[in-house]
Amino acid sequence: SIVGPRPERPELIEKFRESVPKYMLRHKIKAGITGLAQINGWRGNTSLEERIKCDLEYIEKWSLWLDLKVMWLTIWKGLINKNAY
Repeated sequence: SIVGPRPERPELIEKFRESVPKYMLRHKIKAGITGLAQINGWRGNTSLEERIKCDLEYIEKWSLWLDLKVMWLTIWKGLINKNAY
């Protein structure tokens, strides 16, 4: 999938399964190469909690329009953002 939650490291899944409500919803949809967390700057060595929050927001608000918006912003911010790599 192009848009969706990024996969998490297996050792962290158990930790978040117990401590983050609805965390396992992330595993019910296909992983993507980009998502709300990435376009909002939560990538790499950033807050796992914020990434999870964005992933759950994406799942709850999913629409074709949201996917198109995320894809566009991935391209746009990837070209202009100083932290893009």
